[in-house]
Amino acid sequence: MSDTLAGVRALVTGGSRGIGRAIAISLAAAGARVAFGYHGDGQAAHSTLATVRAHDASAFAIEADVSVEAEAVAMVDRAIDGLGGLDVVVNNAGILHEVGLLDTLVADFDAVVGVNLRGTFIVGREAIRHMTRHAGGRVINIASDLGYLGRERNTAYCASKAGIAAMTRCWAREFAPDILVNAVAPGPVDTDMLGAEVMSEEQRHKEAEIPLGRIGHPEEVAALVTFLAGPQATFITGQTYGVNGGSVMT
Repeated sequence: MSDTLAGVRALVTGGSRGIGRAIAISLAAAGARVAFGYHGDGQAAHSTLATVRAHDASAFAIEADVSVEAEAVAMVDRAIDGLGGLDVVVNNAGILHEVGLLDTLVADFDAVVGVNLRGTFIVGREAIRHMTRHAGGRVINIASDLGYLGRERNTAYCASKAGIAAMTRCWAREFAPDILVNAVAPGPVDTDMLGAEVMSEEQRHKEAEIPLGRIGHPEEVAALVTFLAGPQATFITGQTYGVNGGSVMT
């Protein structure tokens, strides 16, 4: 536990499970005051909240579907009210729909893009709206190595994550120098959405071929997010950082 983020007020979307859970815990352990969003799984949210509160007694959770504008806007407003402001937002909420292109319905495509890209856009827009009035802040978007690599049967997911990286660069240019905007693009990470237990045998063989020969842990992604939120990341903006075991090298 440290105090590198003491006094920082942070919102993490999709914070009840996987990478989002690890990020919320890591930020709180570094001294931040944390609110996190979740959708649907109240039991997971309750469990995460209990762990985050071990570091930040004032932490709280907000249920919202980030693809619905009214809910996403209300979530940001509730976070600002509850935290007394907002210094850092982490756009982590995301879903995956793995199906071949010819079997992908427009509704399926819209659902994935709605959460991953539209949700990041709405939450980011509202957070930045607040930050422009209150002396700046940090925006950290969660992209994916698949936004670079592509993957069969994952058109919507890959497109949404590539869009997040592009949107990150746009915001970084538009709101410099006061607001720093960066992205983190994880490779395969051991979560209930992308972990080894949901991979096909073919996918597991592919992941074993990356230079570090394994999938990552949520805490490894969270460590970089926490750094980007902190005092040593003041000359970094518009970047997308891979936490991917070498699956993508740029």
